[in-house]
Amino acid sequence: MADILVFCEVADGAVKKSARELLGKAQQLCDGDDVVAAVLGDSLSGVADGLGAWGADKVVTVEADILGSYVPGAYASALHQVVDDVQPDVVLASASVIGKDLLPRVAALAEAGCASDVVDLREGDDGIEGTRPLYAGKVLANVSIEDTAFFTVRPNSFVIEDIEEKDGEVEELDADLEDDYGYEVVDVQTSGGDSIDLAEADRIISGGRSLKSEENFAILQSAADTIGAAVGASRAAVDAGYAPHSMQVGQTGKTVNPSLYIAAGISGAIQHLAGMRTSKVIVAINKDADAPIFQHSTYGIVGDLFEVVPMLEQEFAALD
Repeated sequence: MADILVFCEVADGAVKKSARELLGKAQQLCDGDDVVAAVLGDSLSGVADGLGAWGADKVVTVEADILGSYVPGAYASALHQVVDDVQPDVVLASASVIGKDLLPRVAALAEAGCASDVVDLREGDDGIEGTRPLYAGKVLANVSIEDTAFFTVRPNSFVIEDIEEKDGEVEELDADLEDDYGYEVVDVQTSGGDSIDLAEADRIISGGRSLKSEENFAILQSAADTIGAAVGASRAAVDAGYAPHSMQVGQTGKTVNPSLYIAAGISGAIQHLAGMRTSKVIVAINKDADAPIFQHSTYGIVGDLFEVVPMLEQEFAALD
């Protein structure tokens, strides 16, 4: 029903796993039409070769020195030229920090509409339609866009199991890019080391101010390691200096959408709920039986997190 272009974000020399989710969903929606992957970077040798197994009929790459780091003007120009070349009906990207900045820029260059942070995509009367949360997730809005439709998609929105493997033939596009877009990226410093990206994590254990210290976050990290989860934090914990801002989940932090979200010692302020309300299963741990988080949780445990989390870790380990 529609040719779909998927922007596949590259990090640390590999395509991020969110690309598989988007390509798989695109294959479900295209109904026999083409799914095209777009990959941008400065050294893409071998990076795009496996995208056929993720459902891409074709892969279009743009390789240039200026694309070695995320320079908005360069990336927007490059992806816009890919859009002009492919002429898709729909363009998808992950609702990552880069995706949410890049796709509206490209949509503006293409004089098209863009819907951000959608959690569902489907075939509608007028083409592909999206659903996006509004008012901190209290309501869901259906969004349709005339002509070419651009959507950024919240990671972990779809369960993609069977993907038909395609040829994934790689084609390099010789894009016309400038050497200077007004500034240059001198260095990129990341926090969190080898930890799992919160935005893409399928399981998350978050802690609040009740953890009382930065050192006590090791309790959550130990439990998280047993199930391959990422560790997050509430704004209160970050403001208290117990965790870096890169771990913050909430309206002024990261929006996450995991299959499992464990909130340990988090009261459930609206600011925090805005960042994790769409999680599939929410488990709340709090000593206060009247904590607001219990009103939004799938399961609730009234108890001391310093006792409950180690017990959960033991049960997680027993599952292996």
